[in-house]
Amino acid sequence: MDTAEEADICRVCRSEGTSDKPLYHPCVCTGSIKFIHQECLVQWLKHSRKEYCELCKHRFAFTPIYSPDMPSRLPIQDICAGLLSSVGTAIRYWFHYTLVAFAWLGVVPLTACRIYKCLFTGSVSSLLTLPLDMLSTENLLADCLQGCFVVTCTLCAFISLVWLREQIVHGGAPHWLEQHQPPPPNAAGQANEAQAPGQGAADEPPAAQPAPADPPAQNEAEPEPPDVPPDQGDDPELEEEEGAAAEDADPNNGAQDDMNWNALEWDRAAEELTWERMLGLDGSLVFLEHVFWVVSLNTLFILVFAFCPYHIGHFSVVGLGFEEYVQASHFEGLITTIVGYILLAMTLILCHGMAALVRFQRSRRLLGVCYIVVKVSLLVVVEIGVFPLICGWWLDICSLEMFDASLKDRELSFKSAPGTTMFLHWLVGMVYVFYFASFILLLREVLRPGVLWFLRNLNDPDFNPVQEMIHLPIYRHLRRFILSVVVFGSIVLLMLWMPIRLIKLLLPIFLPYNVMLYSDAPVSELSLELLLLQVVLPALLEQGHTRQWLKGLVRAWTVSAGYLLDLHSYLLGEQEDNDANQPVNNNNNNNPPPGHHNNNNNPAPAVGEGLHAAHQAILQQGGPVGFQPYHRPLRFPFRIVLLIAFMCITLLVASLVCLTLPVFTGRWLMSFWTGSSKIHELYTAACGLYVCWLSIRGVTVLLAWMPQGRIVIARKVQEWTLMILKTLVVALLVAGVIPLLLGLLFELVIVAPLRVPLDQTPLFYPWQDWALGVLHAKIIAAITLMGPQWWLKTVIEQVYANGIRNIDLQFIIRKLAAPVISVLLLSLCVPYVIAAGVVPTVGVTPEMEILMQRRIYPFLLMVVSLIGILSFQIRQFKRLYEHIKNDKYLVGQRLVNYERKAARANTEVQG
Repeated sequence: MDTAEEADICRVCRSEGTSDKPLYHPCVCTGSIKFIHQECLVQWLKHSRKEYCELCKHRFAFTPIYSPDMPSRLPIQDICAGLLSSVGTAIRYWFHYTLVAFAWLGVVPLTACRIYKCLFTGSVSSLLTLPLDMLSTENLLADCLQGCFVVTCTLCAFISLVWLREQIVHGGAPHWLEQHQPPPPNAAGQANEAQAPGQGAADEPPAAQPAPADPPAQNEAEPEPPDVPPDQGDDPELEEEEGAAAEDADPNNGAQDDMNWNALEWDRAAEELTWERMLGLDGSLVFLEHVFWVVSLNTLFILVFAFCPYHIGHFSVVGLGFEEYVQASHFEGLITTIVGYILLAMTLILCHGMAALVRFQRSRRLLGVCYIVVKVSLLVVVEIGVFPLICGWWLDICSLEMFDASLKDRELSFKSAPGTTMFLHWLVGMVYVFYFASFILLLREVLRPGVLWFLRNLNDPDFNPVQEMIHLPIYRHLRRFILSVVVFGSIVLLMLWMPIRLIKLLLPIFLPYNVMLYSDAPVSELSLELLLLQVVLPALLEQGHTRQWLKGLVRAWTVSAGYLLDLHSYLLGEQEDNDANQPVNNNNNNNPPPGHHNNNNNPAPAVGEGLHAAHQAILQQGGPVGFQPYHRPLRFPFRIVLLIAFMCITLLVASLVCLTLPVFTGRWLMSFWTGSSKIHELYTAACGLYVCWLSIRGVTVLLAWMPQGRIVIARKVQEWTLMILKTLVVALLVAGVIPLLLGLLFELVIVAPLRVPLDQTPLFYPWQDWALGVLHAKIIAAITLMGPQWWLKTVIEQVYANGIRNIDLQFIIRKLAAPVISVLLLSLCVPYVIAAGVVPTVGVTPEMEILMQRRIYPFLLMVVSLIGILSFQIRQFKRLYEHIKNDKYLVGQRLVNYERKAARANTEVQG
């Protein structure tokens, strides 16, 4: 026994227990880590910030030790003093957080909005009355909301400016900005270190700087040959500076450290600054200084990036006589500002050239950096704003006949709501560009590396469109933009306008699509919309099979087209040759030139080998691979033309099927439900698309089962049939009964008392109640999953974990459906029984009976809410009581040893 006791040591300090520092066993752990000192455990808990054992996950327990003179009940004066102290602390924090909210949500946006309006009013009186306007309470809420938008724009501009500076510093400045830079005085031994990131050594090849890929809007951009570096001085607007700066320029005019705009040591400040301290959530008043700096930053950015460009553009537009045309666009401010930025960029170019002529290196570099900022800003506006907007309008114009609309209708809608119209067209264009880029990425997974050499790879790790905006000249961006517009517009003509013309020619009564809402429809549009959003779209979007199906179709089409046109090697590559050469390619880090692999004496590829070598790092998303050779058949250009024609015909037919089959199927199915009433085509298309998806999914599953034999297919069909029946039962209960009861309860508690007077009879629409119940059920489920752990959250998580394949019908009915339905039925029936059965027996007037029947549901809700609030306040008072007692009489805590209660209970029973 003595030996065993001597072996008991602390798991932390490895010391034995003493009379003043005994050992405890507070968790389930046994063996050499069973015991621990309380002081060691407390120190470890402070360090790890955990309240449980990391090995057994048992939560440590401490029992409080109070002073011997503590009374059995706290005196009233102690409770009142503790209550006053807590109330004072709460009031102090309330005042502080109110000040924080007032400063950040009131002062900052309101100041930004009033300064913005003052600057753009264009009168001297507005500047004189600015202090009074700051204190004005007129249009307070609207100005705060507008000011929040202004502050957001200025902060985004500031962050973008800092990020652009980092891009220039780390990615290298353009060649025309770095050339003719005088070396620093001590550059004799530090020449290599003083070079900017974009200035390689003289013996480095120009292709060492990777050219980032284009954004989705520039997938068609034709690349430049690799022998011309992307950052060479081929910018026409900057050719005037070539040779202007002398080699012996005065070092005082410029230095290499101009890129270091960081005069305030941002890194050191960022280490000390946290979000809580910056916003004032830590209880200090340091945030007032930050509020002042944010207001100053807003004013500076509004003045520099909005006021000056706008007035430059305004004076230019008025001077050139284009004011009427700009006003007719309904976007006078935006267009005028963009014109101002364009003129500002041209001015910066001229000033940059003049500074180069007079050898002002520092001014030359500063003007060049300012030009880069303006250039990148304009290119971002073009790429993200103008190009999707053009695509959206072109899609709308090409689909006018599909909706029986005209250009006059679009003009009227634009005049009535220009902002909304432009935003919707921009959004449609962005979706189109995104899915086009996604399809290009899918093509890269199927086709041979090198087929899509003219398209940039968005999955390339070196993809950085900002670097291209910095380095490439304007004319190359303009060329890519025009080429992108042509290609994207041609795709729209091929896949939208031509199919619509064919449909009107072959099926005259099929078009137009019905996109009007009819109030006399027997089925509520709200029900259909919620059914679409909650059932159909999640089933279509959450499935990964669609992409695999599309990839399989593309591969099948590629194989068919390759064998028909003898272009299999060009499209997919020679798999046998690739497999044979794979060990060689794996052992060589440097890929041999394309001509070295092409040992079959075939003609060279249709494009230059150097062009392929320049793009070898962005042709395959799996990583940089060498150019794969291919067999070039006779009449190769003619076969490529046939391939393009075959591709166009395939896209036309596919678009024709997608525009007709889902809508036709949906109309046919919805006719059994709604009869001859017209339904919005969104619902018919979604219904038809869902049915087509189910059919394709069933066919693919059966095809996957066929090689396994008839017995396996029969067993699979039996399993799936049972699973479908279970799913239908669960859907009937969880997605049918529960939402209906929930929607009806919401109608009785909230909607009917607010909308229907007492002298009128409320009407209930089951479809609308069910649809709203579905929405409420999803919201309640989401809140439950985000909340603390309780029985409903545990059950929902278990149902989600099991999924449809392992659905447990008995568990769902017993643990989820039955309790929830019981609670909802009791909530519906008990108030009705009281109002319609108990109240009339008391002998009240008919008016009182109606009042009770209509107001008993919200009354009981108020009673339940009041009981919940009272119980919460009682728990809070108990916590406050314990807090006061601990502050006044607590002298320490003692660690509680872990005891196996179950084992002890069994021992007592056996005894």
